[in-house]
Amino acid sequence: MSAVSRGRTGAGPLSVGVVGAGRVGAVLGAALNAAGHHVVAAAAVSAASRDRARRLLPEAAILPADDVARAAGDLLLLAVPDDALASVVAGLATTGALRPGQMVAHTSGAHGLAVLGDVNGMALHPAMTFTGADEDLDRLPGIAWGITTRDRAFATRLVADLGGVPEWIAEDARPLYHAALAHGANHLVTLVNEAADLLRAAGVEEPGRVLEPLLRAALDNALRLGDAALTGPVSRGDAGTVGKHLDRMPPESVMAYLALARRTADRAIASGRLRPQDAAPLLDVLSRAAHSRSGVGSAL
Repeated sequence: MSAVSRGRTGAGPLSVGVVGAGRVGAVLGAALNAAGHHVVAAAAVSAASRDRARRLLPEAAILPADDVARAAGDLLLLAVPDDALASVVAGLATTGALRPGQMVAHTSGAHGLAVLGDVNGMALHPAMTFTGADEDLDRLPGIAWGITTRDRAFATRLVADLGGVPEWIAEDARPLYHAALAHGANHLVTLVNEAADLLRAAGVEEPGRVLEPLLRAALDNALRLGDAALTGPVSRGDAGTVGKHLDRMPPESVMAYLALARRTADRAIASGRLRPQDAAPLLDVLSRAAHSRSGVGSAL
């Protein structure tokens, strides 16, 4: 019986193999087990991955990748780095480890189906950040999954088993989809830590205590209100305040501040929150600051 007809809403649980028991693979394997499927084998290379697999996938045999693929009767989950994915797929195909009727799902956000070649599969990307800790499992219910597949019925059943919601992403839109998530989540971590560093430099001993209520409110407002959530000196066109910021910030933080301030100004103008004539002095401050740091003209 093919994997397509054996989801939990079908004839029975899936026999699953996981190649890459890193932060994502081990957690998703544990989630599949919790949903009633059976992770029978996992490939884990590093000591940390082996320890994670033993903790989160205690009933899975730790095997080489090709043996994991052979053991996975229904679903093979590839949770490997984006740049390694094509070579992993090619290697498994070359050794004959993949079998007809088996579904191969990779967890890359940037790749779609092309990276799988002729292999029957899908892109199955969880829109969530992972640490590899047990609490990651508690974050999965209700999240979106960016899916590219020819078999939406199977993908829908699988994501439903994981408590998620499918978002259908076209093949050529995968890089943009992934860029959006990386820009929003990964750069958010950098931004928060930059803000914390600046607070420490200003003498604040516990930056997290100061930032947490402010950032939670800002995120909530942004998700609910869009550009209407913009506040602060850039959205008001306070050129003098922004100039003081730039004068006191450490050099390594200035260019990121400039780029975000200019983009904030653009969005404030476009949304009608900042009149172009009020923005002119601010844009001049940003342009001159960028010019002085680039040496070749404004980068903004």
